[in-house]
Amino acid sequence: MLQHPRSLDLRAALNGTFLTTTFSAAAFSAAIGAVACLVGAGLAPSADAADWPQWRGEQRDGRSADTGLLKEWPKNGPPLAWHSKGLGNGYSSLAVVDGHIYTLGDVGEKQYVHALSSEDGSHVWKTEIGPGWDDEFIGARSTPTVDGDRVYAVSTEGLLLSLDRKTGEIQWKRDIPADFGGKLMQAMGTYSWKWSESPLVDGDRVIVTPGADTALLVALNKNTGKEIWRTAKGDKSLGEKGADGAGYSSVMVADLAGKRQYVQLLGRGVIGVDTESGKLLWHYGGVANDVANISTPVISGNQIFVSTGYNTGSALIEISAAGDGFKAEEKYFLQPQTMQNHHGGFILHDGYVYSGTGHKKGFPLAVKMASGSVAWGPIRNEGRGSAAVAFAEDRFYFRYENGLMVLFEANPKAYVERGSFQIPDVRQFSWSAPVIADGHLYLREQDDLFAYDLRTSAPSKAKAKVKEKEAKVKEKPAAKASSKKSDTNH
Repeated sequence: MLQHPRSLDLRAALNGTFLTTTFSAAAFSAAIGAVACLVGAGLAPSADAADWPQWRGEQRDGRSADTGLLKEWPKNGPPLAWHSKGLGNGYSSLAVVDGHIYTLGDVGEKQYVHALSSEDGSHVWKTEIGPGWDDEFIGARSTPTVDGDRVYAVSTEGLLLSLDRKTGEIQWKRDIPADFGGKLMQAMGTYSWKWSESPLVDGDRVIVTPGADTALLVALNKNTGKEIWRTAKGDKSLGEKGADGAGYSSVMVADLAGKRQYVQLLGRGVIGVDTESGKLLWHYGGVANDVANISTPVISGNQIFVSTGYNTGSALIEISAAGDGFKAEEKYFLQPQTMQNHHGGFILHDGYVYSGTGHKKGFPLAVKMASGSVAWGPIRNEGRGSAAVAFAEDRFYFRYENGLMVLFEANPKAYVERGSFQIPDVRQFSWSAPVIADGHLYLREQDDLFAYDLRTSAPSKAKAKVKEKEAKVKEKPAAKASSKKSDTNH
């Protein structure tokens, strides 16, 4: 059974304290008045609205718990609630918690963690975490993780940082390459696309993936950054398929065959790690390729579904006890012509895996997880390129590389589309994963952030607010913040 990755009540952690640290008394009074007006108008987030505290949501499975959402979109899509600017370059998705949004982005030559209000997109603070990244795929990749009063983030250079959620002050940082010998898989042995993992917070620890033979995974104390354990490959072979190093996926946690385990897709395939000791328990390399292993696996019971692109394919593996250890058994393998997920991910719902399939494509497809049989698809719609996916209330949300947003039914019998619209101002690959939280669909498009109202009780004509990048932002430069780092910083 999939385990809850966090141990704290996020809604209670900062209740009533956040705005007092960032606004003047007058601004705070105005904010309280605005909230009161919203409540009076019946437009405050309902009890059925849910947070989205990390990569792919509460359980890292792409599923939102929101209810009371539009089942079908009007011709031009759901109403735009607000539009904010100033996030800079990047493909990072969002964490949305307790009225605030957190993401990464490159502004100029620097990379930042940004905090915004989810009420109107206004900027609260931003903290420099290192140099920006400029290549064909410019900007940050990782999605921050919110836990209690901390935000955890990984920069493109491999810095893992813990920041104060109220102020953006850096509390500690670790250098994944320097401290743990971290390395990324090299595409065909020549280059990588920088660190993209979103850190997992599990109880008192934070888990990341250096990908080194002596540190495939590491567990660190989430309060101090001190090492708890590291996973060594030892004399175990990870096979010949794929490439050495970390991939671009993010860690999952689950109970598998009676043992709580971390599951991660590396350059050499999927591994399972004992959560208490860090011991490597099993490995499966059937889906590894030597370019980029990206999509986060999905887990049900003792079974794991995993897929990669570059003409590789998909597989279902089952974890079981074997003597005093564990083994991963391939139940079936789907050739790339049947299903391969380049990136953007896939979601399990009622026994079926829904995904975009095809290398550099996102044709909708439904596969029965237990057997690997195709229920329907692939479907050619108006979307182009890979599709980043999310789910809420019996609907799938597919966001395509060309900026088309598509809504369709969670229906294993047929592909039934229920609306689409074009995201404005798409200038780069439109890859950031969509987020559904607090009754809104949040779409990061490089420097821009769009919030669409999905509530069935939403006003018929939403008045979109635009917050320009010139808005005052409380900025924490890296040099200043680093003066308060803990003894574990390097």
